[in-house]
Amino acid sequence: MRSVAVAMVLLLGSAAWGEKLPFNVKTGLWETTSTHTMQGELPMSPELMAKLTPEQRARVEAALKGEANNGKPTTRTYKSCLTKEQLDRGTAFNNTKECTETPVTSTTSKLTVKMTCETEGMKANGTVEFAALSSDYVKGTGHMTVNGGGHTMTTDSTFDSKWLGSDCGSVK
Repeated sequence: MRSVAVAMVLLLGSAAWGEKLPFNVKTGLWETTSTHTMQGELPMSPELMAKLTPEQRARVEAALKGEANNGKPTTRTYKSCLTKEQLDRGTAFNNTKECTETPVTSTTSKLTVKMTCETEGMKANGTVEFAALSSDYVKGTGHMTVNGGGHTMTTDSTFDSKWLGSDCGSVK
């Protein structure tokens, strides 16, 4: 299980299009490199910590000790599959079920999304901005505030996503 804090770090959001123009990007396999910084105390409840895999728990414990906290940037690269159905539903670039997104602006080349995520006694709010420099290259930024257990943490992220091809293979 992914925690909301980890989901916030990824900061890959979406929008429900309504009357707005859909974000013009290709579907298929995407690779994203995200760099983020965190400030404050990681709001992790003991119940949530107990549900993490050993690898996730180690990352969270390192963050709690300050190794990934208080302004030290961390970078992660991963692959994801973007489908037409995701774009149509407004879940582009987001596979996090705990989060809901509301579009602020949506054009074929720019997308600004307000995100709200809630799970295990933690709540996060923020904004993610996407810029499609082409249909196969997206850059963006995000800012989130996470509250829970009497602690507050903010995350700031930048990311680059590039389209790798139409076939996602085994990547979901």
